[in-house]
Amino acid sequence: MKDVLDELAAARRKMGTATLPAGEAYTMELRRRYDAHLDDVWDAITSPERLSRWMKPVTGDLRLGGTFELDGGEHGEILRCEPPRLLRVSWMFGPGADEWPGTSEVEVRLSPGSAGDTEFELIHAAAVGEPMFPIYGPGAGGVGWDLHLLTLARFLGDGEVLDHEEFRASPDGHEFSRRSAAAWGEAHLAGGGEPDHVAAAVEATTAFYLPTGDASAGRAGQR
Repeated sequence: MKDVLDELAAARRKMGTATLPAGEAYTMELRRRYDAHLDDVWDAITSPERLSRWMKPVTGDLRLGGTFELDGGEHGEILRCEPPRLLRVSWMFGPGADEWPGTSEVEVRLSPGSAGDTEFELIHAAAVGEPMFPIYGPGAGGVGWDLHLLTLARFLGDGEVLDHEEFRASPDGHEFSRRSAAAWGEAHLAGGGEPDHVAAAVEATTAFYLPTGDASAGRAGQR
């Protein structure tokens, strides 16, 4: 369990603002270091074969201006690609997503570290009016990204492929999700969120990722 929580603690989270074609947006920002070479990290996030092993299978016209679709339904357009340092895509998900295009973008920035490692930064910008934010806050997408960055760390470290659903259902996965939701609540507060909204959003996010009984037990145990 310690190594899982160490991976969670390795990331720095921030909530900010941005402007998208759809208007003003909030951002979920994650920064961390990977003990892998820049070219290896770039290949892991852009190679369809490797991406499918730590994230999800991807199909589409995978070039600048082309489109992609992940096995889970996420899809979009490749807006910017500057190997091996920057990738930006539009990011749509769920029923009705195409009715409000331009409301979500994901950008990954890589830079070389001083010891052959890689500084990794992910920024997910979503329009303020998107429907999940009032309920879940930045945890709507933030917990999912924390899980993906954990699986990427395992994959880059020793090639291990972590099954998302199996991990989420495990005791370690429950604790990881609970702490991730709380960490995004802290970022939300630091970004100017109203305390009552933040508390409700953290509770809703925790309940979404954990079975009801387990989520309630976790909150009771933290009092």
